[in-house]
Amino acid sequence: MVLTPTLTGYVARGFLLATLLVMAALTGLVALFDFIELLRRAATRPGVGFSIPLEIAAMRLPFVALQILPFAILLGGIIAFWRLTRSSELIVARAAGISAWGFLTGPLVVAVLLGMLGTFGISPISSALLARAERLDMSFLRTGGGLSSLAGGRLWLRQADRALDPQGVAIISGRPVAMRDGTDPLPRGPRFELQEVTIWRLSGDDRPLARLEAPRARLINGAWVMEDAVSFGADRLAGPPQRVSLPTELTPDRIQDSFASPETLDFWALPRFIAVLEEAGFSAVRHRIQFQSLLALPVLALGMALLAAGFSMRQTRRGGVAQMIGGGVAAGFALFVLDRVSNEMGEAGSLPVLLAAWAPALAGLLLALALLLHLEDG
Repeated sequence: MVLTPTLTGYVARGFLLATLLVMAALTGLVALFDFIELLRRAATRPGVGFSIPLEIAAMRLPFVALQILPFAILLGGIIAFWRLTRSSELIVARAAGISAWGFLTGPLVVAVLLGMLGTFGISPISSALLARAERLDMSFLRTGGGLSSLAGGRLWLRQADRALDPQGVAIISGRPVAMRDGTDPLPRGPRFELQEVTIWRLSGDDRPLARLEAPRARLINGAWVMEDAVSFGADRLAGPPQRVSLPTELTPDRIQDSFASPETLDFWALPRFIAVLEEAGFSAVRHRIQFQSLLALPVLALGMALLAAGFSMRQTRRGGVAQMIGGGVAAGFALFVLDRVSNEMGEAGSLPVLLAAWAPALAGLLLALALLLHLEDG
C-alpha cells in the first residue's frame, strides 16, 4: 500500500469539510423543526414567551449534532468521494499505483477522530445541556408527568441496609415534596424530602426484619432522617416514636437521574452512576447501553466512512452512480433502524447489552469492508 502525505492530506481535508458542512446543514434543519414544535407547544402555555423555546432548542443542539454525526460522515464521505471520482482524480491516483486503501487512510483517521470527539468531547457537553433543556421543558411546556406522577404519586426506592443484616436491603416508599414554584421535577440540592413514608427492612434472603413509618423523611448528608418514626419489629408490635437515621448512598441528583433519560448523564460519570444504580436496586440496562453505544461511536464512524467510499468511488464510465449513492444512503438508514431495534431489544432484555450496543457499528464496519474488498482490485 502506497501512502503519499500530500494526497492523504488533500483527501482528508475534503472529507472533513464535506462532513462538517453536512452536519451543520442537518443539525440546523432538525433544530429548526424542533424549535417550531416547541413554539407550537408554547402557544398553549400562558406566560411562556419566545425566549423559552429558543433557549431549549439551543441547548439541544449538541445532542442533535451527536445523533447526526454518523450520518454526516456517511453523506459527507459520499459527497467527497464522488467528487474525486467525477473529476477523475481517483483514476489518476490509481494509475499512479495508489490503491483505494492508500488514499482512504486520511479520511478513515478523520472519521475515527470525529467519533472520538463525539464520545469524549461533545457527549459530556450534550448531556449537561440536554438535562437543563429537559428541566426547562418540564417546568414550562409539559403538563403533568414527572416523578410525582408515578405509582399514584408515590416514589419507590431500594437501597442497601446493612445495619440489621450484612446483606440487607431497605424498600422506601413515599410522596416526593414538590418544588416551591409548583413544578413537578424533584428539587436538586443538598436536601430532599418524602412524606407519608414507609420503609421495609429486609434480610438478604428477603425475610422481613422491621418496618418503619414516619410522616416525613429528609435526605440530608447521606442519610434518611425521620422524626417521630414508629418501628414495627418481627412481632408486629409498634415501638415508641423516635428519631431514626438510615444511612444511604442516594442523593437528590441520583434519584432524579435514575428516572431521567441516559442521554442526560455525563459519559465520564456513567460507570460510577451505573454501579450506584445497581446498588440501589434500579435497573441500569438503559444506562449500560448508552455507555457502550458511546464507546462504539468511533467504530460506527469508521464504518460509515468505509460505506461512503464503497458506495461512491465507482468509476463514472461504468454508470449507475446515482444507484450506488442511493444504495449508500439506504445502507446508512438501515444501520440506523438496526441500531434502534437492537437498543429496544437490549432494553427489553432480549439481547445482551454488549451485543445491542455494538451490533450496528460492527455490522456497518463488516459490510463496508466486504464491499471495498469486492470492488478494490489494486
